[in-house]
Amino acid sequence: MFPIRDNIPSRRPPVITLSLIIINSLIFFTLSSASYSTFAGFVYKYGLIPAKITKLIISGVPLSGSNLYPFITSMFLHGNTFHLISNMWILWLFGDNVEDRMGHIRFLIFYLLSGVIAGVFHLVFNPISPVPVVGASGAIAGIMGAYFVLFPSARIITLVPSFFLVPVFLPIPAVVYLFLWFLTQLYSGMVYSVIGGTTVGGIAWWAHIGGFISGVLLNRFFLRDRY
Repeated sequence: MFPIRDNIPSRRPPVITLSLIIINSLIFFTLSSASYSTFAGFVYKYGLIPAKITKLIISGVPLSGSNLYPFITSMFLHGNTFHLISNMWILWLFGDNVEDRMGHIRFLIFYLLSGVIAGVFHLVFNPISPVPVVGASGAIAGIMGAYFVLFPSARIITLVPSFFLVPVFLPIPAVVYLFLWFLTQLYSGMVYSVIGGTTVGGIAWWAHIGGFISGVLLNRFFLRDRY
């Protein structure tokens, strides 16, 4: 099921949401014009590699900004065009309303914090993976978790596959759509953890799970006093 739009217009310009989309897009298209070796080198330097962090912890090396920056920088990197577009579409769909409720600065802090927590979840459940994790999906999952709590009665216009190849658009309650989405992430995370890795298929399931949980639990601390 692919979400098309919701039925709640934003009351204020989603400045941060738009800025995040522009920044992520500029970084991706700048790097995509570079050579493969340059792109790969950038990903391995600024992507989140669990095995590297785990090695530091085991070695007793103090964790500081100089070795923890991938928890932030990895959010602004994407592996391919589809990865970028799908993430930015979901950010646009849910981000504007959450930004409305939080205000610009609180929303930005909430977004980054959700992304960091998502990265920590991925590290905990996949500590020896040498694969660099990139993408904004963990932070965006935090936005989805906040939307789940703040706008449960909203309707998500969703494209549903049809056996007759005719597109079917259904208005699904946000609380239902997002709960089902979370269950698919939880199921996939548990299954792929058992068979040997949370990035099977190129998806960091536990980052999504951690981001969503953080959004559900922490959104209340970032809301405006009045709406």
